[in-house]
Amino acid sequence: MKKYRFQDDYSEGCHPRILELLSQTNLMQQDGYGADEYSFKAKQLIHRQLDSSTSKIYFVSGGTQANLIVISALLRPHESVISAFSGHISTNEAGAIEAQGHKVNTILTHDGKITPKGVLNVLNQHSHVPHVVKPKLVYISNATELGTHYQKGELVALYEFCQSNDLYLFVDGARLGNALMVKDADLTLGDMARYTDVFYMGGTKNGALLGEAIVINNPKLQDDFGFYLKQKGAMMSKSRVLGIQFMGLFQDDLYFQLAQHANQLAQRLKVVFEDKGFEFLVQTKTNQLFPILPNNLINRLKEQYEFHVWKKIDDNYSAIRLVTSWATEELVVDEFIARLKKYT
Repeated sequence: MKKYRFQDDYSEGCHPRILELLSQTNLMQQDGYGADEYSFKAKQLIHRQLDSSTSKIYFVSGGTQANLIVISALLRPHESVISAFSGHISTNEAGAIEAQGHKVNTILTHDGKITPKGVLNVLNQHSHVPHVVKPKLVYISNATELGTHYQKGELVALYEFCQSNDLYLFVDGARLGNALMVKDADLTLGDMARYTDVFYMGGTKNGALLGEAIVINNPKLQDDFGFYLKQKGAMMSKSRVLGIQFMGLFQDDLYFQLAQHANQLAQRLKVVFEDKGFEFLVQTKTNQLFPILPNNLINRLKEQYEFHVWKKIDDNYSAIRLVTSWATEELVVDEFIARLKKYT
């Protein structure tokens, strides 16, 4: 029997609506390099959600590419980026940022989120100029790598701190849809446009075959960004491939519906773990769960499911990561719950 994968939210291809759009338009000729009508339409739809006519939107193929291009475009050679230690640019991108010559200053956090106090500590540690790097950019993920999310007040406080300290705020939104669609979310895409300098929205993990939409809100950072895309190999000749997908995602709010679906199924699982008395490495309301389970139970679940064993707690317990996706079926979750109840 093939195991079902709760390892990530990009194991499937794409939502059928997007596949249909790609097929329907396959033989229609279009301009390239971002000048196709689908990219134009997608940007129109996104701008309506942003409520910001001045933001500039660029489509790229993946999250690491988006992080690399944005950070290298915003920073001068002696400037650094501040990230949570668990941040994707710190732990999972093979040193891509530092390979460009920019140090990543990390902050240890228990929940993957950064606060103004944490950023201030980094600034205070880098006051011996010009002998140390100059922190210039604050990088956060929403949702974070630990599945937590930022509330509006937290984002506003961080943005205002950055503004007061001549820092840029950049949000990795590989799972932004999940962060915006948690049950008690009070953030909107309009807020993201108002309270960040740059952010991106992930399609790869939310129903697209591939693709992220970079949104540059700070007018001072918009000039010449196209040159960075071209130099880094991110300006696709067949830009239609990305444009069509984001057009599909932002028609009829599909982007938000898919993220909400993934969140809801994860929270169904969470309730069962809680009812069984299991604790969590971190409390989350998105599509990522980190329950702490006995190793013998983990081994039994591993017989039917693929997931990451995230962190060893002690000799008998470990935290695992379970991720539901836009394509996860309720029946799969029902079966997992039935097995969990049977084994406990």
